[in-house]
Amino acid sequence: MTIFKNMKRPLHKVAAFSLVEVALALGVAAFALLAILGMLPTSLKTQQASIQQTTANSIISQIFSDLRADLRLPPGLASHEDDAGFQLHGHWAQMMTPDTLYFTQDAKQTGNVNGSPPADAVFRATITYNPLPPTQTTSIANITVSWPAQVDPSTSALPAGSVTTLVAVNR
Repeated sequence: MTIFKNMKRPLHKVAAFSLVEVALALGVAAFALLAILGMLPTSLKTQQASIQQTTANSIISQIFSDLRADLRLPPGLASHEDDAGFQLHGHWAQMMTPDTLYFTQDAKQTGNVNGSPPADAVFRATITYNPLPPTQTTSIANITVSWPAQVDPSTSALPAGSVTTLVAVNR
């Protein structure tokens, strides 16, 4: 019995948190949690913008590849572009008005070249062709991909975002 008496500690020596300490700890934890939750909408917007910019860069890469496949060739030689391209055959060589293409959220072409934006279009690609003096063996294409597709970046309305690049075609 004496062994059990020695195992019991006096009540004033038991370690524990007071109610004030617990309340303060809960207040600090709640403040930190509110600060983290306050940053959540900003981080989601940033992530969405990053996804859209990545998709726009992918579209630019596809268009550049298509333009490079449709090189200005000597007479009698056929284009390297197949029917799966964007059907920009010869447009850049003639320096015509800008071409406009529309793409879905997953970078698939939708609608016709230079047509009105379809309902499922998210991105608008505008390709402007410029000759590079003093020779006519190289052309410069200015490719701008903007979103949403229904907003024309050439008007006064500002698009939500855009990516622009300048590429040399047939160097």
